[in-house]
Amino acid sequence: MNGIDWNNFLMGEESWPFLLEIAARTLLMYFIILIGLRLLGKRGVRQLSVFELVVIISLGSAAGDPMFYKEIGLLYPVIIFAIIVGAYRLTTFLMAKSKKFDDLVEGKCVYLIKEGEFSIGEFNKEGLAQDEFFSELRQQSVSHLGQVETAILETSGNLSIFYYPDEQVKYGLPIMPALFDQAAEAVSEEGKFACSHCGNVQQLGPVQSHQCARCKHNKWIKALKSCRIK
Repeated sequence: MNGIDWNNFLMGEESWPFLLEIAARTLLMYFIILIGLRLLGKRGVRQLSVFELVVIISLGSAAGDPMFYKEIGLLYPVIIFAIIVGAYRLTTFLMAKSKKFDDLVEGKCVYLIKEGEFSIGEFNKEGLAQDEFFSELRQQSVSHLGQVETAILETSGNLSIFYYPDEQVKYGLPIMPALFDQAAEAVSEEGKFACSHCGNVQQLGPVQSHQCARCKHNKWIKALKSCRIK
């Protein structure tokens, strides 16, 4: 059995001096990326919308190959960087001049909750998982939707939440897993119950099944009216 050719195993078809060239190329590309991001401005680095994510991926793709492919000269990524940064600047200029163009590129913010209830149409458009959304609310000490006046999904993907003052908290849909899993068609006692689909709260008495007037679903959970623990 032949021994392992460690030189070929570690270096492939290149020689050891090429490591120094890789180090120099990588260092140079690092500074080119740094300059490129600086030219994008603070807005491009502060947050990543879909548009900005495309720009960052393009920069990364242009920077990667010249670091270790000998046959690719460094002039090519510099030209690519200049084009990407120029296109970014032009796009942001047009976005500042035209609201329609801005909405086309970055989209619009979406109201997910209004007055303690789901905006069902908007929520479904975004394809959000209910569990994931509830998880984000719970991390902000929200235990039921009656504590939330408005929740907005920003174009950056961040969630902005505006709360009711304690004295204005309404009955709302519980989002704690143990309570939410108790959703059922039958209501065994009289009281305030929240639709598990849209969060609409209704006064219900003992009933085997009741259709929500807002979304036509029929699973209910006993509503809560507790204040947030800040």
